[in-house]
Amino acid sequence: MPDTRAWVVHPDLKSGPQRRLPELGLAEAVSLAAALPGMQVCGADVVRVARMTPATLFGSGKVDELARRFKAEDIALVFVDGTVSPVQQRNLEKAWGVKLLDRTSLILEIFATRARTREGVLQVDLAALSYQRTRLVRAWTHLERQRGGFGFVGGPGETQIESDRRALDDQIIRLKRQLDRVVRTRELHRSARRKVPFPVVALVGYTNAGKSTLFNRMTGADVMAKDMLFATLDPTMRGLVLPSGARIILSDTVGFISDLPTQLVAAFRATLEEVLEADLIVHVRDISHPETAEQAADVAGILASLGVAAGAPMLEVWNKLDLVGPSAREGLVAQGTNRNGVILGSAITGEGLDALLAAISDAFAEPASEETLQIGFADGRALARLHGLGVVIGEEPGEDATRVQVRWTARQRVGWFSETGGTNQGEASMAKGNNQKSNKEKKKPKKEVAKPATAVASTRSGTEIAGKKL
Repeated sequence: MPDTRAWVVHPDLKSGPQRRLPELGLAEAVSLAAALPGMQVCGADVVRVARMTPATLFGSGKVDELARRFKAEDIALVFVDGTVSPVQQRNLEKAWGVKLLDRTSLILEIFATRARTREGVLQVDLAALSYQRTRLVRAWTHLERQRGGFGFVGGPGETQIESDRRALDDQIIRLKRQLDRVVRTRELHRSARRKVPFPVVALVGYTNAGKSTLFNRMTGADVMAKDMLFATLDPTMRGLVLPSGARIILSDTVGFISDLPTQLVAAFRATLEEVLEADLIVHVRDISHPETAEQAADVAGILASLGVAAGAPMLEVWNKLDLVGPSAREGLVAQGTNRNGVILGSAITGEGLDALLAAISDAFAEPASEETLQIGFADGRALARLHGLGVVIGEEPGEDATRVQVRWTARQRVGWFSETGGTNQGEASMAKGNNQKSNKEKKKPKKEVAKPATAVASTRSGTEIAGKKL
């Protein structure tokens, strides 16, 4: 099947914000259109709009000029990089004889082709239906006023628009219910991760900034990484051992973009809120892009809308340094050196990776203390968890328990006791052993033996530290 011939139009509204150059906005719009499969971008234009026309967005002369060009180029689809009202869309499609997509609908199309997981598909469907609900137009004029009853008496029936809106509302409700179940599952995963004493580091940034490439470089994963907008949609997590020996969970999130559709932000909130659960945020920037500062401002705005505090722990990675010229590189190096929390490098070449890992290690550097534990032979899971944390510095088997010497941080200590059950597990194990023993001895009275207050006591099951049962 041949590719769809498309044309990109970037409206340069004089009344709109002028934070970005229209030529750079057009280049991003072309990249968005090229990210859609089966699309052949045949041309692109920046159209100056001194005053927006409510019916067609552009003036009548420009509409006629573009209609002739699209007909000559055999264009089937036009992408208008901006917001187009339903009435404007209908009128322009009629005047040009093509299918028209605005910025929001194109991003929704891209997300629909990228979604792989069930959660991603549900989120995209919900966003698309929410968007369609606001764009219902009177296409069925012959059904506009139906009579009630048999058509002889009664008031007017519902319009076709009302019927379509009700059908969309029913679908939206069903999708929200399905998504709620998926969201609850994700929350269970988050709760499980909170019990694990591994901090979470989230990679965020503008789309095509190199997050997935950096994620693959750091973890050895094989996440899809292309020079394409929104190449990665579904979040991915991998374990990572830092040079210090500490372990973290690294998360690769969906990329941000300017004017991100509100429907997508609402539908993908459960996914984007992974950033809120992160102990450290790593903002990956494409430092070679001419609008890197504007992109960083867009990312900061989206993070703020999600509820990320302004003082949240964050590192900045100035990525794609290999694409910067020698003179500009010197200036960036000097600028980044004078700023705290900035690492310069390239995910492609691996430059700066050691500095980034060291900075992450420093961010989680915590004072460690040594303790001696008595692990009962029945608590093999608790002992295995200590070895999994890499905190065991000595181990000596005893007559009834294993004497384990550990060196760990407060986070690791709390996480281990939370995961293995802590005091409750020790008491439960001891109670279980006592019940079994009493059954064998037919409830024979048990003699209590006083234990020293400062000695490390051993039990057949359970854990005690310095004579205090945990």
